[in-house]
Order: sequence, then structure tokens, then C-alpha cells
Amino acid sequence: MQYTRPLANLIDYFQRLPGIGPKSAQRIAFHLLKMPLSEVQKFAQSMVTAKETIHYCDICFNMSASNPCEICSSNNRDDSTICVVAETKDLVAIENTNEYKGKYHVLQGLISPMDGIGAEDIRIKELLHRIANTDVKEVIIALNPSVEGEATSLYLTKLIKPFNIKITRIAFGIPIGSDIEYADEITLAKAIECRREI
Repeated sequence: MQYTRPLANLIDYFQRLPGIGPKSAQRIAFHLLKMPLSEVQKFAQSMVTAKETIHYCDICFNMSASNPCEICSSNNRDDSTICVVAETKDLVAIENTNEYKGKYHVLQGLISPMDGIGAEDIRIKELLHRIANTDVKEVIIALNPSVEGEATSLYLTKLIKPFNIKITRIAFGIPIGSDIEYADEITLAKAIECRREI
């Protein structure tokens, strides 16, 4: 059976979201159609508002509605430590542990030659500029223990070493092949606490 065009379009758009297959897209679309119009309008407006107001922080490249972001503008954070993560979702996962009190740098990806992503395609140049122009004493590399994460970590280490600052990496309490955003808070807290120098 063919769905009516507006419903088929809705299902198609939901299917484009990561992790949403055809069946899930159908369930979400049918659920949305059962919601009151006022709730659907609020949902749609929240998506538009998020898209229009959320940008990257000019300092750390975290997603934020303010610039600089809340973390970069906070006086309660340790300016001498930068934790390097691949994506904003990784930053949020580490923040949820309440263990880390420094600043961040979000690379907006990882080096992945197979996907055509090189060092110049992520925010490495900006990280090096921050290190060179601020009083950073330690860089914590908190990247996924994947092939891409390992390649990016090694590349960063090579570039940061000449600055003669401490370089650490979160401990491998996180299973190989998993993502930081899915790790539980205790595992992440231990990984931050037990980080080691590279």
C-alpha cells in the first residue's frame, strides 16, 4: 500500500535521521499525526529555533546559543587545561560526570582518510592557536578508542609535543570500539581521573 504523499514525505524525512529505519520512521510519523496540532507546532518550532540560534563557539567550537559558549565564558573553569573531544555530544558526556573542571576544544570530527576527512577538515589548527596564545599547561585527549580516534590522537600528540606542555589521554576504561557518549558516568569519571601522560 502506498502512503498518501504528505505522510510518505514525513516518513522519508524521519528515515534520514541517524539510527531511524523504515519501521521506526513510520511509528514516529503515525505518533506525530496523533499528537494535538498545538504540540506538533511546538515541536516544529523547537527544531527551527534550535537550527536558527545554535552555532559554534568561536573559542572551543562547542555548540551553543551564546558566543563564547557557557563553558568558555565561565570564571569557574580551569583555563590551564583543555580537554580535546571529537563532538559536542562527547563534551556533554564528560560534563555529566562532574569530574572535569577545565575548558574544552571540540574538533568537529576525527581524521578519517577512508571518508576523505583530513587534518585540515577538523579544528586542529584552532587548537594549536589556542595552545600557542594562552597559558595552557595540560591537554587531555578524550577521543574514541577507534581507528580514527587513535590516528587523530597520535597526530595531535606529534603537533602538541613541541609546546612542552603535559599531554594526557583519558584512561581506557571505555571499551575499544565504543563511543564516549554511550559510556556510563562512572566509567567516564574513572577514565578522566586515571588519565595518563602520552
